[in-house]
Amino acid sequence: MGSIDILWVTLCAGLVFLMQAGFLCLETGFTRSKNSVNVAVKNLTDFCVSSIIFWAIGFGFMFGVSYEGWIGTSSFFIDHSKTDWSYATFFIFQLMFCGAAVTIISGSVAERMKFSSYIILTVLISGLVYPVAGHWSWATLFDGDTNGFLADRGFYDFAGSTVVHSIGGWAALAALLIIGPRLGRFTDSHLHSSFIPSSMPIAGLGTIFLFIGWLGFNGGSTLAWNDQVGLILVNTLLSGTAGAVSAGVLGFGVSNRLDAGQFMNGCLGGLVAVTAGVNLYSSPLAVLVGFIGGMVVFSFEELLEFFQIDDAVGAIPVHLGAGIWGTLAVGLYGDLELLGSGLDRISQIGAQLLGIGTYGLWGFGVTYLVLNTINKVHTLRVTAVHERMGLNLSEHGIKSIETPPELTDVKERTI
Repeated sequence: MGSIDILWVTLCAGLVFLMQAGFLCLETGFTRSKNSVNVAVKNLTDFCVSSIIFWAIGFGFMFGVSYEGWIGTSSFFIDHSKTDWSYATFFIFQLMFCGAAVTIISGSVAERMKFSSYIILTVLISGLVYPVAGHWSWATLFDGDTNGFLADRGFYDFAGSTVVHSIGGWAALAALLIIGPRLGRFTDSHLHSSFIPSSMPIAGLGTIFLFIGWLGFNGGSTLAWNDQVGLILVNTLLSGTAGAVSAGVLGFGVSNRLDAGQFMNGCLGGLVAVTAGVNLYSSPLAVLVGFIGGMVVFSFEELLEFFQIDDAVGAIPVHLGAGIWGTLAVGLYGDLELLGSGLDRISQIGAQLLGIGTYGLWGFGVTYLVLNTINKVHTLRVTAVHERMGLNLSEHGIKSIETPPELTDVKERTI
């Protein structure tokens, strides 16, 4: 990297870091006030823990010398006093991506997962699931000499619709199937109960922070200040806004009102969707991809309701649903000449489907297997008493206005 490239990627890493604040605001705003402290501290904790784990082993699994395109075998416990500026910059940027993949899960499992269980999940995703998955597509991003096995087959994901977002979504789905819905969330096979969010304005602020951070997420993925940056930033903006509009219009058509949460998540769905091929689309195509992404988010939300899967903030519709769509859209609409895989349109669609399926098996399968095994010896979920009390009090000793008075003196701990 030249000096201007290093400056650009460093700036973008800072913008991606801002997404942590976005996730924190979005998730605390969507969830109940008696759990807001727990949700907030989990977002800070998962970044701190994942940073250490990614530095120690994750980065090596992702970008180390490749073992036949499957896993990295070097660059563990890197001493950056012995690396150059460009290498440290690349590490920081990739660390932010790892943090984003992990914190996607935080909102989904909110209000019922033990703090200690969430730390275990953070270590699993940042140390194994995400970096190994990243190696398959991005092994050569920084002076690598061996492609990951999916990249060798033509799979393309520019900035992580699948590598980051779908991996987080698949892991969240696995966790939710193990820990189950919040108490009172579903009353029978068809009816459901909605909980009062603590602050939709704070959730809206979080959405804006995420939108700003996404400019760094996509723009910095060039790893250079080049002539692609302008188009990437424009396409990111257009797709995010198109996703918000489509989810808002679709929701209005169904319920005759604008659902604020759906509107926000539609915006994020548009951003997730365009991320895989943002550098390959004309601006009209970016709008189309984002518009459909918002519709996918709405549809996935309805699907989760039908199957009574309780995603507290809608992370699975946004990151898994729109991530799958955005990855497939590369094969459907991406400029094949710019993509440079050498595949025709049908073969490129096949490569994208291969990647979607492979990441689904890995992200969901490994997470479910490990968490289900742990759950048999260390229950992942808090007790019913603590859930009704609220995790602010039961996990951190902090009372809130929603804490039932009759439960405030309960001493049982879950950590």
